[in-house]
Amino acid sequence: MQSRVFGRRKRVKKMGDSHSRNGLIIALVVAGSSFASALFLSACFWICRRSGQERARRNSGPTSDSEDAELCLSMTSFLGRFSSLRMVNKKGPVLVMDYQLLEKSTGNFHEGNVLGKGAFGCVYKGKLEGDIHIAVKKLDSFSIDASKVFESEVGLLSRMHHPNVISLLGYCVDGQSKFIVYELMQNGSLETHLYGPSQGSSLTWHMRMKIALDIARGLEYLHERCNPHVIHRDLKSANVLLDANYNAKLSDFGLAITEVTRKKNKVKLSGTLGYVAPEYVLDGLLTDKSDVYAFGVVLLELLLGRRPLEKLGQDECQSVVNWAMPQLTDRAKLPDIVHPAIKDTVDAKQLCQAAAVAVLCLQPQPSYRPLIRDVLYSLVPLVPIELGGTLMVR
Repeated sequence: MQSRVFGRRKRVKKMGDSHSRNGLIIALVVAGSSFASALFLSACFWICRRSGQERARRNSGPTSDSEDAELCLSMTSFLGRFSSLRMVNKKGPVLVMDYQLLEKSTGNFHEGNVLGKGAFGCVYKGKLEGDIHIAVKKLDSFSIDASKVFESEVGLLSRMHHPNVISLLGYCVDGQSKFIVYELMQNGSLETHLYGPSQGSSLTWHMRMKIALDIARGLEYLHERCNPHVIHRDLKSANVLLDANYNAKLSDFGLAITEVTRKKNKVKLSGTLGYVAPEYVLDGLLTDKSDVYAFGVVLLELLLGRRPLEKLGQDECQSVVNWAMPQLTDRAKLPDIVHPAIKDTVDAKQLCQAAAVAVLCLQPQPSYRPLIRDVLYSLVPLVPIELGGTLMVR
């Protein structure tokens, strides 16, 4: 896992009033995406307009949602609410699980069962009685940061229920070690599919757009339907997991924070290089638009099959966002930069539309970016109905 801490930089300049800003983004999309259909250009105008309306609605106060209770949870009361259990119900509440149960299910945390390694430990695959497959994150670190990751993940995920957010099954505290138990995602991470042995060959164009739509749905749930709203803060291809049917789910909520926490406390700069929005790095400004920027980077990965940061030399790296932006709006160059695994299978019009969405999400100024809800609406036409291309509420 890449470093998550960044230094503060000097303050970025403010730009224009709302009318000039809308004019600038519309001009950018029209100039750069002249090759796209008139229908999609109209959609871009609609996105900008809706974004302004949504901002105004938000400023008047959050809406309530009967399905989502307050996410700020006292870990003391949470940990004391359950007794140690030896079974986990696939569809039941989050349970405190016995250490011996996890040890047995993972083969004594055998190296052969390691799914991945992170900053605070490893994730292991395991199997419980009843043919329940699980993933167990073992947090070995004694640091305060590891404890915060544990509390954040358990506290938030225990109250989240959405098809595109990883399901929390249970947790365990054994001495200084802490364990978080999730549903097992059989197809691993999006990062592995894009940059692993298959080099993205297993992901068709429509599957990639479905994955993008699934991610947008997960973020829309966090931003709009959780109460209070949640900012993921570490969205990246490594934290997008795929189940047996390639349904994508957001994972790793160790850095996620609620709107209440963001407003009350000074938020430490955290995230992963290449995915962090410029205003967050330069000025410490964190909003849901920071997640939208990270989504744009993941969408670029799906389109190009290239990592956000590429090493050019021993001490030099290139930002793929900076490299790709001029070419995403160039009709002649766009087909040449598409991932080779899908290059000859993509409808030109759909490619232009997906590229235009990426351009909007990657705008340097957060006010120019659309809300994730509008991104979701723009992606729906790119996904076949049988793969989930519908506006039906999930």
